[in-house]
Amino acid sequence: MFTDRTEAGGRLAERLREAAVTPDLVLAIPRGGLPVGRAVADALDAPLDVVVASKVGAPGNPELAIGAVAGDGSLWLNESLVDRLGVDEGYVEAEREREAGVAREKVSEYRGGDPLPDVSGKHVVVVDDGVATGATALACLKQVREGGAARVVFGTPVAAASTIPRLREEADDVVVVEVPEQFSAVGYHYRDFGQVTDEEALTYLAAEG
Repeated sequence: MFTDRTEAGGRLAERLREAAVTPDLVLAIPRGGLPVGRAVADALDAPLDVVVASKVGAPGNPELAIGAVAGDGSLWLNESLVDRLGVDEGYVEAEREREAGVAREKVSEYRGGDPLPDVSGKHVVVVDDGVATGATALACLKQVREGGAARVVFGTPVAAASTIPRLREEADDVVVVEVPEQFSAVGYHYRDFGQVTDEEALTYLAAEG
């Protein structure tokens, strides 16, 4: 169990070092990923920024993610789940448009404009505080890859084992500190998992070292 996101970020940074990851840029997924990303960026002496995505919920069950849309409109879709639930294209497109708007608003709040810093030719580490279904992380990874990054590594303190193969499809490498045999929710693996406010999140972006 991690004490809090900052301590978890420190442990993740150690694992990234062991894996010889030397990023040009660390991108955190707000809001919970920012304290983790700050610790990683400081430990690996890299600048910190954000990459944003918004989940697309299933019809009648918005908590069940069938995909996610990144700040530039990039869509990652869980095709097998969409097929299993019989979700039609019209619903997907309508939700994609709506959630893309949500993601753009988040981008404006955190970055004030462009959906992503210049990642072309860079080695990038994308960080979140934990991964359950992985929808948001996968949409963010897709955006970074399509942005022309030379190498994309995903790092997180804790993840569901079933999600890691999907992450490997979008990232060159995946570094996880803990992969519990029984995974229920990300917050279960932290002693302090209080909500990160937008104001607090912005302080992590502004901080240096």
